[in-house]
Amino acid sequence: MGATTIVTATGPRNAPDAVDVVALGESMVTFLPSRPGRLADVPSFDRGIGGAESNVACALAAAGHAVRWVGRVGADGFGDHLIETIGSYGVDVTAVRRDPDRPTGVYFRTAGDRATDAHEVAYYRTGSAASAMSVDTVGLDAVRAGRVLHLTGITAALSADCLGLLRELTAPRPGRPLVSFDVNHRPRLWTDGNSPQVLLELARGADLVFVGEDEAAEVWGLDGVDAVRTALPDPEVLVVKQGALGATVFDRGRALHVPAPRVDVVAAVGAGDAFAAGFLSATLRGLPVRDCLRHGHLMAAAALTVPGDLAVPPSRDHADRLAALDDAAWGRLRLGPGWTHAEDRADEEVRTT
Repeated sequence: MGATTIVTATGPRNAPDAVDVVALGESMVTFLPSRPGRLADVPSFDRGIGGAESNVACALAAAGHAVRWVGRVGADGFGDHLIETIGSYGVDVTAVRRDPDRPTGVYFRTAGDRATDAHEVAYYRTGSAASAMSVDTVGLDAVRAGRVLHLTGITAALSADCLGLLRELTAPRPGRPLVSFDVNHRPRLWTDGNSPQVLLELARGADLVFVGEDEAAEVWGLDGVDAVRTALPDPEVLVVKQGALGATVFDRGRALHVPAPRVDVVAAVGAGDAFAAGFLSATLRGLPVRDCLRHGHLMAAAALTVPGDLAVPPSRDHADRLAALDDAAWGRLRLGPGWTHAEDRADEEVRTT
C-alpha cells in the first residue's frame, strides 16, 4: 500500500483555460480580533480572508500549482479585497463574478480554538452574492476546466441554488474532472436538518472525499474509520482525518494510517483546508499514497503554526525531504512556529522532546 499511487487526476487538459485545480465556493472577508476575549470586549479587528475553498486554492497556488477559484462576490470594496488578495497568491480569479445587488459575506471570530465553548463566530452571509451561485450564475466551462474540481459541503448549505449547483457538479458524466469533496459540516448553516442526507449524497458522488472522524460521528453517528468507509463505499479514495492522531486513507479496498507529526499549535484554524491542499498537491504529482497523507499533515502543520487561516507552505524540496523520512524519524518529527523557513537547518527539521 505504501508504494501505491492513488487515483490519477487526469481531467480536461485541452481547454485553453485548463488548470490543475478549480476550487468553487464562498470566500468572505474575516475580521480577526486584536486580542483574546469575547466579541463584545474586543476593541478592534484585523481584516483577512476566509473560505474553505479559497483557502485550498491559495495553498495550492503557493505550492506551485495552476489554480482557479470560482465564486461570486458583491460589487463592493470587500469584493475587491477578496479578488485582489486571493489573486495575489497566484490564483486565477478571472471566473469570479460580481453581483450588483447582493453583498460580499463577512464574519467576525474570537481568537480561541474553534473546538472550545468560548469560541464565537458571527457570520453576516445571509443573502450574500455567493449564496446566489447556481448552474446559471457561474461559468460551468471554467469550473470544469481542471484536472481536479474541489468542493465542500459548506456551499451546499448556503441556498437551494447552491445545492443544485453541487448536485450538478457531482453527477456522473463522461470526462468530468476528478471531484474532490471535503464534507466540512457547519451545523449553524444547516437550518432545515437535512445535512446528514445531503452531505452523504454529495460525498457518494465524489471521487475523493475528506472527512473528520469526529465530524462523521457528529453528522452521521458513525463510530470509527471503518464505519465511515462502510457508509461511503463509492468514492475511490476516502481520507478520514483523526486530528493529532493522524489520518487514514481507504484506497481500492485497502487502508493505510499515517500518524501526524507533533505540532506546537499557534491557532487551530485552517488546518483542514491546508491538509486537503497538501494531499491534493501530492496527488497531482502522482506521489505514493503514504506521501500524500504526509504532505497533507505537513501543510496542516504550516497552518497550525501561524495565527490565521493561511500560511506560507514549506518549499516543495523541504516537504519532499520530510515526507521521505523513515517511520522512526517521522515519528520524532516536531514542528513549531517558523518551521517552514528552517529547510536549511537540518537540526530544526527533526526535533525530539
